[in-house]
Amino acid sequence: METYLSNPQIEKELGIRLKRFRLDRNLSQAVIATRSGLARRTITAIENGEGSTLSTLIALLRALNALDTLEGFLPDPGVSPMAMAKLQDAPKVKYASNPRRPPPPIPWKWADEK
Repeated sequence: METYLSNPQIEKELGIRLKRFRLDRNLSQAVIATRSGLARRTITAIENGEGSTLSTLIALLRALNALDTLEGFLPDPGVSPMAMAKLQDAPKVKYASNPRRPPPPIPWKWADEK
C-alpha cells in the first residue's frame, strides 16, 4: 500500500482485498457471517471500505482462516538488544549440590552393653 493514500482510501483498498480473498475461497458473505459471528451487513460494510474495529477485523480474518496474515503485517520483533544485554549481566544460575553422604553408621550393641 502506498503511504500517500488517506485513511478512507486505505480502508477501501483493504475492503477490496478482503472481498477478493473471500471470493477466491468461494465463500459467501452469509457463510463468513456465520463463522465469524458478525452480521452480513458488517461484512458488506468492511468490503466497501466503510471501516471496522480491530476486533471485527480479527473475527473476519479468523472466519477466513487468515489470522496468519497478521504475522506479516506486524511480525514479532524478537528480543531487544537491551534485553539481551540484561540477560548477559544476569547472575549465573546456581544448581543444587550433590546429596551429602550419610553419616557413618553407629556400630550396633546390645542394650545391656555400654
